[in-house]
Amino acid sequence: MNSLFEVRQIVTIEELQQVQQLEKAVWNDQVIPVHQTLTAIKNGGIIIGAFQDDKLVGFSYGFPGFLNGQSFLCSHMLGIAEELRGQGIGAILKETQRMAAIEQGYSLLTWTYDPLESVNAFLNLSKLKAICSTYVEDCYGKMEDELNQGLPSDRFQVEWWIKSPYLDRHQDDDPTVIERLPYEKTVDGQPQLLEVDTAFFNNHEALLVPFPKQFQQIKKDNPELALDWRIKTRQVFQALFANGFAAVSVVKMADEPIYYYVLKKRNTLLLESRVSR
Repeated sequence: MNSLFEVRQIVTIEELQQVQQLEKAVWNDQVIPVHQTLTAIKNGGIIIGAFQDDKLVGFSYGFPGFLNGQSFLCSHMLGIAEELRGQGIGAILKETQRMAAIEQGYSLLTWTYDPLESVNAFLNLSKLKAICSTYVEDCYGKMEDELNQGLPSDRFQVEWWIKSPYLDRHQDDDPTVIERLPYEKTVDGQPQLLEVDTAFFNNHEALLVPFPKQFQQIKKDNPELALDWRIKTRQVFQALFANGFAAVSVVKMADEPIYYYVLKKRNTLLLESRVSR
């Protein structure tokens, strides 16, 4: 990252107040109370901040989770000032979070994101090497913030096994040898996923699933098409995950209006012991 940025753990009330201000600017919605974030970081939570001239310009917020005997860090929010997005701040925040989590004894981080948001998808799966085999339908119910309003809040719940051999693997997925689910272009050139028989999934060890490069633009231009993407991909991912697949990376296609998720059988991945569901 540019040397003008300082990345560090957030520990003071004044810094947590800056987190509130940036949270409001990013989502234009209600913010988390400082008394809650302060309590979280005093009890196993981790908040990482990126600062420019002592002003907070990015943060990640995580709190401890526990399920069926397994502790983990719930990495609930990551926000970056609009004018500084695309500069790698998100990846640096997550890597700093990973190192802090290891120091505190965590081996697993988990968080959710909209599977149709291409920037988040590439960061989470291809850069960080998290994986996903859990699809949460309408995860947060009706959301009114600017990024999420108007559609069911479906989410991928990803797992980041921060001590696993999987993180050392080389991203060697060759999209030319993996079967692709089909899409077509509408009359105005926007991508649309075609119907597919989910029984087709049983004959493959890997698959490519298309999703839009610019989902927010589709939401603005054609809300019905955006909802079509949500419903069709929901059905596809639920079927694939039920058949033992996991989303492992994102393939960018420079000459197409879509990217592809790469899905492989989860039992072939080198992961540590899993959280029971």
